[in-house]
Amino acid sequence: MQEREAIAAVKPSLQERYKELQGNTKALLQGDALNAWLRQQAAPVEVAITTLMSAVQGAGLGGLMGVLTGDVQKAFPSQPGSVNLQAASALGQAQALAGGPWVQARNFAVMTGVNAGISSAMKRARGGVEDIQTNMVAAFGSGAMFSLVSGAGGQNVLPSAVMTGVFFAALQGGLFKLSKVSKPPPDDIYYMNGRSMLQQLALERYLRNFKRGLLADTTLSLLNDSALREVNIPPGPRLLILDFVKR
Repeated sequence: MQEREAIAAVKPSLQERYKELQGNTKALLQGDALNAWLRQQAAPVEVAITTLMSAVQGAGLGGLMGVLTGDVQKAFPSQPGSVNLQAASALGQAQALAGGPWVQARNFAVMTGVNAGISSAMKRARGGVEDIQTNMVAAFGSGAMFSLVSGAGGQNVLPSAVMTGVFFAALQGGLFKLSKVSKPPPDDIYYMNGRSMLQQLALERYLRNFKRGLLADTTLSLLNDSALREVNIPPGPRLLILDFVKR
């Protein structure tokens, strides 16, 4: 009886310890916690760990793509004169260039690892700044290394590596600019109600005046003629805005 009571008393404490350990493990595996820990390390350590982790992820993706490519190729019928024979031949050439699962795993590991390593080193050297230059330089390095490792350039090794790097950099730069255009500026969350009000009044062009004067949503109920005049909004639009706020 006493043994059962002792076991019953110990069991909750073990469960609590297990849950605590499980929670700490999950927190450690989360991106924010890992990034915070990496920032506390020396620059070479951060770059090395970031490169290794990205290379492992890239290797997994490349290996999976290699397996899927092989499976698709086997699915084509091999009868002569088949309509799909040309497609199978083209797929075979593409796979010969990229290689099987192990070769693609190596290629993708190099590409993603170099990209992450260069990006991490540049951000560390520039005080955490991640802009289009950082992305394009990292993409150039990863593209050049991908060309060298995969042998896609044939006999023109260096020119092909440079051209591939330039292509990767241009593509990454375009994607970066596209993402910036598609995402609203971070401070837009403070002007959502103001934007809605101006849109209803067909006065959206004055949103920049609101931002210039820091007339955020929290100040809408306090708007007066003097405040709107300070941000260079003409008399007519001022009257419409004040009437809207009053209503």
